Amino acid sequence: MEWEKGSEIDGSDSYAIPIAPKEHWDLRIAAVVLKETEKDVSSRVGMKRTVDTSVFYDGWLNSIPNDLREIKDGIERKDFEKVGSVAEANCLKMHATTLGAIPPFTYWTDATMAVMQAVQQLRKENILAYFTIDAGPNVKVIYLPEDEEVVEETLRQVNGVNDIIVSHVGDGISYV
Repeated sequence: MEWEKGSEIDGSDSYAIPIAPKEHWDLRIAAVVLKETEKDVSSRVGMKRTVDTSVFYDGWLNSIPNDLREIKDGIERKDFEKVGSVAEANCLKMHATTLGAIPPFTYWTDATMAVMQAVQQLRKENILAYFTIDAGPNVKVIYLPEDEEVVEETLRQVNGVNDIIVSHVGDGISYV
């Protein structure tokens, strides 16, 4: 899915559109839930601080259109390495903006770093897996179905991992 941000400041007119049908490609995402700790800086406060003060914020924003083009191309061509590496790099750029804020902050914990390192180690062992992280310590790991068992087993061994929730490509939104 691709998020269309809309034009309303509150985001009320934003929506998502499909990039490809569910049958196009079977990808997996493991949401790695870490031990619960309250964030020192809330997402709302952190984003405002980042937008107002980070010297890296504009650079990250300016990189998004190209990253989106590259991801969409990777999805169309089923180029998992391209999709994963662009997603991971974009995640790291986004989190760099928090380090450039005044005062700087990060959402990462020791366990966040350990999961990131475990994913990088998987790639050294020729298991394609990539991470992404939103505004918090928990990590999402993108991988191919044939690697599900080894990815999940590896992540469960990381100190600080509380749970792993595996997601598959779904049908999209439905109204109840």
